[in-house]
Amino acid sequence: MKQPSVEAWVKWRGLLSEQLESGQSGAVFCRERGLAVWAFYAWKKRVREAEAAKFVEVAVKPVKPEWRSPAGDDKTIEIRLRSGLSLFVGPGFEASHLRALLSELEG
Repeated sequence: MKQPSVEAWVKWRGLLSEQLESGQSGAVFCRERGLAVWAFYAWKKRVREAEAAKFVEVAVKPVKPEWRSPAGDDKTIEIRLRSGLSLFVGPGFEASHLRALLSELEG
């Protein structure tokens, strides 16, 4: 299945925000704008799921003063996975590579 374009995401996020601010039901909002109700609710679900997937729970623990990152700098962060594995990420990492790695490790 083809992924929706950036323009489609922007359009539907705008419409969903507009509907929410209007206080109208989805059906009335769609009828007044000539939108397909099924498409409206499909996009509402897609946007909600995409937004929910962006956030990961993070627990911050105090660092012991003697702790040093394996990279030897103070800007490295540790990402501890549910499995107990840890990743150390230093400055300049590629966010897309990290997402792909986390997806593989958590999948």
